[in-house]
Amino acid sequence: MIRLMLADDEDLIRGALAALLELESDLTVVGEARDSVAAVAVAVGRRPDLAVLDLEMPPGDGLRAATEIRAALGIPVVLVTRHARPAVLRRALAAGVGGFVPKTTPASRLAAIIRTVHAGRRYVDPEIAASALTENECPLTARELEILSVVRSGAPILDVAAAVHLAPGTVRNYLSAAMAKLGADTRHAAARQAWEQGWI
Repeated sequence: MIRLMLADDEDLIRGALAALLELESDLTVVGEARDSVAAVAVAVGRRPDLAVLDLEMPPGDGLRAATEIRAALGIPVVLVTRHARPAVLRRALAAGVGGFVPKTTPASRLAAIIRTVHAGRRYVDPEIAASALTENECPLTARELEILSVVRSGAPILDVAAAVHLAPGTVRNYLSAAMAKLGADTRHAAARQAWEQGWI
């Protein structure tokens, strides 16, 4: 029996997925969570054999939770997502995530993928893998990405500057450059765009 932990911030989706996976004779759901922080706590508490995490779970995200769960328990993780961005795929694979699938995956197919990943193999949705090979390079510098990552949390400029150890004026210059490169009207729009592309 493969013991699963599920995490998704949408209760209906998480509940439906749990019910469908429980229909499989060799799968059982031993824990559920509705955000990325709770996902780590539930995994550590319940010690499942595998975690299935939604990528877009506030606070933080499923990838961060996956990294923490793998560090704490060493178990395989499957990420599911609505927005399968190739750059996120690369980060997920680098973090040791075993599976990366879109939310459009049927439950029976997800069950098969869970078995594959539990057996020590990796699975990446073919369409995501194909788009990863043709994705454009990120036009932003490492410093611009660092700043946009902090901006994404909603922090004001003074807090962003403190977090990245720069003067507020320097942060504004970096943000102006990033906004120009991305064609974004605001720093928040630039941060959102960078996140949607999987760069941060």
